[in-house]
Amino acid sequence: MAEETIFSKIIRKEIPADVVYQDELVTAFRDINPRAPSHILIIPNKLIPTVNDVNDEDEALMGRMFVVARKLAKEEGIAEDGYRLIVNCNSHGGQEVYHIHMHLLGGRPLGPMLMS
Repeated sequence: MAEETIFSKIIRKEIPADVVYQDELVTAFRDINPRAPSHILIIPNKLIPTVNDVNDEDEALMGRMFVVARKLAKEEGIAEDGYRLIVNCNSHGGQEVYHIHMHLLGGRPLGPMLMS
């Protein structure tokens, strides 16, 4: 089993977070260091450290993350103008917490995907 993360404690409500959505598969909460007017993290309730650890059995769970992202983008009022979904993997990809998570960012033009 993977090592527990701060996200595991947020899922179980052991530490406070601004949770905007939770169901049996995923939890979504506002990032404490937002990079855009809307910055929400969408995480699986199952601890999966990185994209490299996703299995065939996780297919529905990964799909739910995208469905929840669409729902939250609409609720945040950013769906029409557009938003960005980011999933980082391992250190070169910029992953800081080893519990797979999707960043939902929007509310302003986000600029280029990568800076050179």
